Amino acid sequence: MTGTEPIGLRVTPPSLRGRFRRDPLLWTATGVAKLWWPGWGALSRLRTRHVEDGIVGVRIAAREPVAVDEDVVALTLASANGDPLPRWYAGSHVDVLLPSGRIRQYSLCGDPADQSVYRIAVRRILSGGGGSIEIHDDLRVGDLLPIRGPRNAFPLVLPGVADGRDPSAKQLRFVAGGIGITPILPMLSHAERLGYDWSAIYTGRSRASIPFLRELEGYGDRITVRTDDEDGLPDADGLVGPLDGERPIVLYCCGPIPMIDLLRAHLDGRGDVELHYERFSPPPVVGGSEFAVSLARSGVSTTVGADESLLAALRRVYPGVPYSCQQGFCGTCRLHVVDGEPEHRDTLLSDAERADGDILTCVSRCAGTHLTVDL
Repeated sequence: MTGTEPIGLRVTPPSLRGRFRRDPLLWTATGVAKLWWPGWGALSRLRTRHVEDGIVGVRIAAREPVAVDEDVVALTLASANGDPLPRWYAGSHVDVLLPSGRIRQYSLCGDPADQSVYRIAVRRILSGGGGSIEIHDDLRVGDLLPIRGPRNAFPLVLPGVADGRDPSAKQLRFVAGGIGITPILPMLSHAERLGYDWSAIYTGRSRASIPFLRELEGYGDRITVRTDDEDGLPDADGLVGPLDGERPIVLYCCGPIPMIDLLRAHLDGRGDVELHYERFSPPPVVGGSEFAVSLARSGVSTTVGADESLLAALRRVYPGVPYSCQQGFCGTCRLHVVDGEPEHRDTLLSDAERADGDILTCVSRCAGTHLTVDL
């Protein structure tokens, strides 16, 4: 087709009736598009999406000693931006990200119905990893903190609520030792509000050392307080309480490891007591074998004893190694294995993460005789 000018995409065609060399409507639309399209491109450009990390900013709204010896302080945490805090349920805890970089877990011990504030309680532990001392000595009212959560590894499952049965068919029994009262507190108020048949025993070294005594007075004789200095160490029967022979007991316990181990051994094989518990300390190593661990970056090596955790051995030669819960659910102590076969004992890592070489040093071990980690 010689003698004609091909009409390209960049040329505005003539009007339909041939009156204009360039169609006015198309010419105007093309001009507008030339101005509009670059601006729209800048506005609609793909942006990196924020990945929700679960971290919430809070402000310390109040702090007060809640034990006579003042070694336990309660912190009231309010939302930093005024928004409602995430909803939580009895037994929940939050991760507190301290200014030093330490991460520590503390049970929520306030009112789950109040989304304006959280409450945690922290006992000063001189022989710990320094987190409690930092909170006691360095944090003040008005300070801002990031927290993560809440998460619940110790949920309260009330008899009769889920299965539709008569709540009075079972008794509720709560056992708290010292600072172990913190996750139990909201459980007590929930059981009381719903009219359950419940009782509790609260133990500790002395009345001066155990927190929230004044708050618990409102429950009257439903709670028995006994201390080692006045009453001696309680036995298992005293912790479990009387059985009426007809109604089973659902027992929730939080406290020192010896108390939990005592109850577990005492109730082993019994069908009339349903035991739920949470420990604040690392679980004992079961079925462990001795192995060697090397730090790839420094070349330092040490031996992991059959009855100690990989994390504990690493802390001997590298005190700054990160950790938090020491129970395999927070992921803070995650490291990468450079050489050796891990024996995974956690429930957090996915199959893909394990195949990629990740390990949680607080609970997992070595399937062979030697492990090298990227540290």
